[in-house]
Amino acid sequence: MSGQRVGYQRVSSLEQNPARQLEGIPLDQTYTDRLSGKDVNRPQLGEMLRFVRAGDTVVVHSLDRLARNLDDLRRLINELTGRGVRVEFLKEQLTFTGEDNAMAQLLLSVMGAFAEFERSLIRERQREGVALAKARGAYRGRQRILSEDRIAELRQRAAAGEAKARLAREFGISRETVRRRLRAVPDPKGVLLATRWCQHPESIPTLGGGPLRPGTAGPCATSTAC
Repeated sequence: MSGQRVGYQRVSSLEQNPARQLEGIPLDQTYTDRLSGKDVNRPQLGEMLRFVRAGDTVVVHSLDRLARNLDDLRRLINELTGRGVRVEFLKEQLTFTGEDNAMAQLLLSVMGAFAEFERSLIRERQREGVALAKARGAYRGRQRILSEDRIAELRQRAAAGEAKARLAREFGISRETVRRRLRAVPDPKGVLLATRWCQHPESIPTLGGGPLRPGTAGPCATSTAC
């Protein structure tokens, strides 16, 4: 009995479309990570590794979509093939089964090293481009993820007691970004006031105008109340 064909795809940002990587390829199951390849924690990759069984085939668009570097690539392929799972790379037209000859291993090393070198060149060109843009005064840094309205909503919901982890997931940002957005609260006149967690919230008005519920903590929009 033949096993399942399982796809793994990775994109580096929310804007990229992962569907193009395995478009038109018949698959029984697909796992997709939306994060940089340098991230060690790749949840969907972990789920895929737990799911596949002997006789299955893992299908990936290219070497750099699966692994962070050459060592990571070898480790993953050896782990999968050691469990009886085939690994196919569409772009490079390579297939690994665990019974590969010396030429297949050589191709893996060469192609993996080339992919790693290519990523290094891309990062170097990005750094050079940023340096040139800064010299011209044209570099503005990363675009803001949240609009002013979304930031206001984030602060208001945090003031109402919602957990930072839940807000981070819903707004598509990290918990550190949530904390950073809550560190400074603008008053109605546009002056930034120090954020402090009120010890008696029933007496402190929120940015929305009404008082906080007793027993809940929230950023205090005053520098003297707490």
